Amino acid sequence: MPTVYERALELHEKNKGKLSIVSKVAVKNKDDLSLAYSPGVAEPCRKIAANKEDVYKYTSKGNLVAVITDGTAVLGLGDIGPEAALPVMEGKCVLFKEFAGVDAIPICLDTKDPEEIIRTAKLLAPGLGGINLEDISAPRCIEIETRLKEELDIPVFHDDQHGTAIVVAAGLINAFKFLGKKFSEAKVVVNGAGAAGSSIAKLIHKLGVTNLLVLDRPGILRRSEKDSYDFSKRELAELTNPDDIKGDLSVAIKDADVFVGVSVGNILTTEMVKTMNKDAVIFAMANPTPEIMPEDALAGGARIVGTGRSDYPNQINNVLVFPGLFKGALEAKSKKITEEMKLAAANGLASLIKEEELNENYIIPDAFDPRVADAVAAAVKKVAKEQGICRE
Repeated sequence: MPTVYERALELHEKNKGKLSIVSKVAVKNKDDLSLAYSPGVAEPCRKIAANKEDVYKYTSKGNLVAVITDGTAVLGLGDIGPEAALPVMEGKCVLFKEFAGVDAIPICLDTKDPEEIIRTAKLLAPGLGGINLEDISAPRCIEIETRLKEELDIPVFHDDQHGTAIVVAAGLINAFKFLGKKFSEAKVVVNGAGAAGSSIAKLIHKLGVTNLLVLDRPGILRRSEKDSYDFSKRELAELTNPDDIKGDLSVAIKDADVFVGVSVGNILTTEMVKTMNKDAVIFAMANPTPEIMPEDALAGGARIVGTGRSDYPNQINNVLVFPGLFKGALEAKSKKITEEMKLAAANGLASLIKEEELNENYIIPDAFDPRVADAVAAAVKKVAKEQGICRE
């Protein structure tokens, strides 16, 4: 039987990719042509020239997202270049459309220079409702997103960072509800201080966790060593590890209530899990091999386990977030995506599972739950309006 890779290759070759352009209007005769193009098109052009905000009224801008990459951090493949990244960007665009009805186009840039990427995105922005940054290596992705959020008035979102963080937060909200634990009393360990780990730690902190440890390869990030870190890790060091603990994962994991892994496979052992608190929660999201296999985590006494894989319960999957998040932001005509909107997305996603439905294997909705995108969109839209960051 053909493997999934062989079947996927056949699908891509047969269809010449996964995207096509579909017109919203018919052009079957001269009258149709005169309305869709010349001379009729001049009138919406004049309206927009007189008031730029009318571009949302007369064009597809308000429902159009660009998925922008430089191909430096693709899936588990790494720096494979913009051409090789295109199948992933096309796939992301398909998910935007299929899950939330949002139109998306792939933009693969032949540069690794943050300034060139920022400038290109800004030049493209007049025709876009939002920008989804994708598969750009850290720490450049953080700098690029930060600058674009500051310099553009449309939503900008780096899904590899924040999409993962939002799903993790939603899972923890439900896990703690099911276990009867409090964030204010919990100890959480995040293994991996890259773009995703950074965003996860910040969002978990906003949930009320103060006893929070983040590790990179040398060990636990420490405030006393922050001057030796890059800007991203320095920010994390200032936010976490209040007792300035020194050590590796085996030290950090003792008496922890939660382990979140965005690092490498097989780094967490069953013996380490045995040193965690009772009813521990483990989200091991390294792909394709998680930091610990679920059966090994459960053998160590973990109560709830999630991974990035679809063949185990509680899949931490970004598709639960980005389509609905952009749908809500675009419908609200929001100028940005804020931390409050991310937290609202997490709560909206978590709320889909009723308290009486929660169990060890069901703390995150299924990716194909038809309620997901609308629930996330509604939560995001509500907060955007409350924050007064919408156009109208």
